[in-house]
Amino acid sequence: MKFLLPSLMAVALIPAATWASVTVSSPGNGQTLTPTVHYVGTATTTTCSKGVASMGVYVDDKLLYVVNSTELNTTLTLTPGAHNTVMQEWDYCGGSTFTSLNVAVTGNTGIFITSPANNSKVSSPASYVATATTSSCAEGIASMGVYVNNKLITVQNGSILNAQIPLTAGQNNTVVQEWDHCGGSTYVPVTVTVPVGTTPAPPTSPTPPTAPPTPTDPSGPSVLSNLQTDKGWEDWGQLPPNYVDCNPCSGLEWETQPGITSPSLSGDATRYSTSGTVPYAVVLWVDPVIGSYSTHNLPDTKHTLIPSLHNFTYDTDLYITNFNVTAVLEFDVSMYMNGVGMFFGTQCNHLNGGEWDILNNVTQHWSATPTACSLVNGWNHLTLQFQRNADNSLVYQTITVNGVTANIDQTFAPFTVPNDWYGITVNYQMDGDSKQSANTTYLDNLSLTYF
Repeated sequence: MKFLLPSLMAVALIPAATWASVTVSSPGNGQTLTPTVHYVGTATTTTCSKGVASMGVYVDDKLLYVVNSTELNTTLTLTPGAHNTVMQEWDYCGGSTFTSLNVAVTGNTGIFITSPANNSKVSSPASYVATATTSSCAEGIASMGVYVNNKLITVQNGSILNAQIPLTAGQNNTVVQEWDHCGGSTYVPVTVTVPVGTTPAPPTSPTPPTAPPTPTDPSGPSVLSNLQTDKGWEDWGQLPPNYVDCNPCSGLEWETQPGITSPSLSGDATRYSTSGTVPYAVVLWVDPVIGSYSTHNLPDTKHTLIPSLHNFTYDTDLYITNFNVTAVLEFDVSMYMNGVGMFFGTQCNHLNGGEWDILNNVTQHWSATPTACSLVNGWNHLTLQFQRNADNSLVYQTITVNGVTANIDQTFAPFTVPNDWYGITVNYQMDGDSKQSANTTYLDNLSLTYF
């Protein structure tokens, strides 16, 4: 059974341009860190046929590290305090580009909240910006979230939180919490007040608790990590005009290769390659993570887990080798239970509008958003947040690309599926261009957070 649908510097620098780039995966700009700082990045250029010669890291105008490669991965020890850092590339033709990063280093660990201030007055939605560090878990911070009046409102993967949180008029008892990869968790209460009259009050407003709320789920959201390494992925091709599943498909070829060490951020990426002679053909990869055919030993045979889930975060590092021939890249989470289908379909419609599209589950047509797809050649970090309402309607919440978040906030009704469809899948799809040009992409650190 398949669960799917068709589908600065001490030297003079040249400012970065669109034809060359330095993509930084770690650290995040504005992040608060322990003295041991992990720098990870990649560089590309199209202006020099010989390519990138080397990469380096400056800290407060001093060059501390250089590697002769298009990829940089190193750990530097910084002193406590604020630092201006730069990751730079130099090509074989004398060109250079860079990306600037401001970081703060602390000798302490915990949650560091930039905004809002405790006991402050804010408007709604309020900007919540925070970072977290830990010395008790070598694997680091898994995710961060915000509770408002004992209700978990949002969760974001990683050690950086940047979210717009809706609040009601009056006092709001909020909590910023982090969960690490070792099962540990800490939180910081933040009391804020929205002046009456600045935001509509709900029809019935509960009395805020007198004490800071204790998060109702100490274990935090569940995270399925490194999904690109799963052994149970299924794949199909689809040919125009009807886009019916086929495997094999005449005029369409594809290959999946796990265990890729370069390019890779974790050392265990997966390569996805497509080619052929049929224009606009597509290849879909599906990982049934929960429910029927679960690749994570989560069959949920008693049908208790999936009905309890309402929030999903699709998070991945994506390496694009040739964006010029990439027509569409699609990233989905699907959910099926009790004859109801919820397909959170999100695609970068690069060659036919250049925007992010989301799937209308009722019409089965793509709906364009005002958000331009800003993916680039080289490494990208993509985070998609979805929510299932109590009536099973689908809410597309946010799309974050390389640290920039777009609020989508669109809701669609679900659709009907056979009663025996039961599960949650994570999907990835590559669409061919008008020539079905050979194309290759890589996924790394692919995860699904759910609660």
